[in-house]
Amino acid sequence: MPTFRYKAVSPSGETLSGQMEAASSVEVIAKLQEAGNIPINAQEAGQGVGFGLGDLLGGGSRVKAAEIGRLTQQLATLLGAGLPLDRALQILEELGESEPLKKLIKAIRDQVRGGSPLSDALEQQHGVFSRLYINMVRGGETGGTLDTTLARLAEYLDRSKALKDSIVSALIYPALLLILAIGSLLVLLAYVVPQFTPIFEDLGEDLPGITTMVLFVGRVIQDYWWALIGGALALAVYVQRQLGQAESRRYWDQQFLKLKGVGGLIRKVEMARLSRTVGTLLTNGVPLLNALSIGRAVLGNAVLADAVDVASKEVKTGGAMAHALAGTGEFPRLALQMISVGEETGRLDEMLVDVADAYDLEVKTAVERMMALLVPLLTMALAVLIAVIIIAVMLPILQVTDLV
Repeated sequence: MPTFRYKAVSPSGETLSGQMEAASSVEVIAKLQEAGNIPINAQEAGQGVGFGLGDLLGGGSRVKAAEIGRLTQQLATLLGAGLPLDRALQILEELGESEPLKKLIKAIRDQVRGGSPLSDALEQQHGVFSRLYINMVRGGETGGTLDTTLARLAEYLDRSKALKDSIVSALIYPALLLILAIGSLLVLLAYVVPQFTPIFEDLGEDLPGITTMVLFVGRVIQDYWWALIGGALALAVYVQRQLGQAESRRYWDQQFLKLKGVGGLIRKVEMARLSRTVGTLLTNGVPLLNALSIGRAVLGNAVLADAVDVASKEVKTGGAMAHALAGTGEFPRLALQMISVGEETGRLDEMLVDVADAYDLEVKTAVERMMALLVPLLTMALAVLIAVIIIAVMLPILQVTDLV
């Protein structure tokens, strides 16, 4: 039976840590709860961070997003158990997984002890916490439901991270395959093909066009590899600077939206982000206009962000959110119909979260299908290019053999 390391808080507020043999981390948590303790984390000995009440998400010199997610859930758990905010922060500081996280919690706790609300303390942490995070905490403080608010916030962070992780995971294999393909072609062109040059010179025959082209490419890579690397780096810097300029970024974002398949996927991803953000904020009592402003900030596409700005102006004058977004012509019709139903039934916050859930699932499925199609396409492209190189090398030799 495996051994698990655990961290918990006793009913008196004392931090507990130790080891326990159990079939799973769930059993460890259950045993801690039966003993009247508040479980914080349970992980198998010898492994990294495992599953626990504070491990719904996922050091270095900065606090990572996964640590913020765990901190949020752990703080919600401790406050829900009736511990004062100051004591809960002290416990989390003692249980901090990294020095940057401990320093962050200490800074927040010091400001709270000085009389600042938690939301103000978070706002002073140099951009570590987003506007969404701070506004939700502020709403929870105002309504006296900070523990519930933090639990909702932890769920929001968990869902957002899950979508991002699913996309990244789907991209890993095609990316590795692409790197392998490029590496294989470079080795063939820069090292293998040039080995045949003396043979071709001894043949004394005019080389076929395809052979001449392949040999030329091989010589360029072999003799000017430094220039190719420098050019690639310069291009990367240029693209980065262009995307850093508002007008250029907006232009390229518009072009991506026009791409068949890709544009629809981008709209679904951004719709899910906007819906989950606005829905979560509305559930927490944040006014719709403020929620739209914060939701606009989480969008990565400048064109869609501008569309939310336009819609916000109509909402400000009394227009419905669904009608305002529909007027921009940039958002999926199904999502707008669901939002309209939510407005008509007085369940806009719940409907927005439902929209986000639906589009998260659609995006995950679409990405998996695209990657499943991309892998064989990359494999076929690599096979064709290698075949061209082989034909280019063998064609002169076969021609001489025919003459003989």
